[in-house]
Amino acid sequence: MTKDQIFEFFRRLAEDNPEPETELEYGNAYQLVVAVALSAQATDVGVNKATRALFAKVKTPQEMLELGEDGLKEHIKTIGLFNSKAKNVIALSQLLVDEYGSEVPGTREDLVRLPGVGRKTANVVLNCWFGQETFAVDTHIFRVGNRTGLAKGKTPEAVEAKLEKRVPGPFRLGAHHWLILHGRYVCKARTPECWRCTVADLCSYRSKVLEKPKGR
Repeated sequence: MTKDQIFEFFRRLAEDNPEPETELEYGNAYQLVVAVALSAQATDVGVNKATRALFAKVKTPQEMLELGEDGLKEHIKTIGLFNSKAKNVIALSQLLVDEYGSEVPGTREDLVRLPGVGRKTANVVLNCWFGQETFAVDTHIFRVGNRTGLAKGKTPEAVEAKLEKRVPGPFRLGAHHWLILHGRYVCKARTPECWRCTVADLCSYRSKVLEKPKGR
């Protein structure tokens, strides 16, 4: 894509959804960290179902420690990899209490120190809570970046680096939300719904499905 095409790409996505945001439910920075950590290899819908009752009880790292690993498992047992995720959430909560005064740090370097928090999770927290222009490359963004020609790369890190270079100023804060939502609901993995895509003419994907399949 050219610079002008990229600008138009995001302009259209922004016109459709002027204030994009994560679909994960949370009430504070700590709950956001927990929700994003739980969302690895799980759907936001599934995480939200599990965390509604949990977050009604637990709002701070100390409250999570008081709930304990077994208590946390009971809340999140419907989520994939819940055993290892529970262990990480308890460990990150302990670290927040011990070294950060129970406050979520606002730098990537500190966030990735937390057990179970990688670069992608850190980028989500920095963007959603701290308002930083970060690009959290999940499977949806990786697919959309490569398929459309917006940001091609063989690894999530390579796609992130391309987005850092190519996303224009007015759209940098919301870009990762627009791309995730576009990948989740339109530019789907198996059959992209190009027939209803607002940016199909800007996309370099060669196998576009421009007619709606029967029965859909």
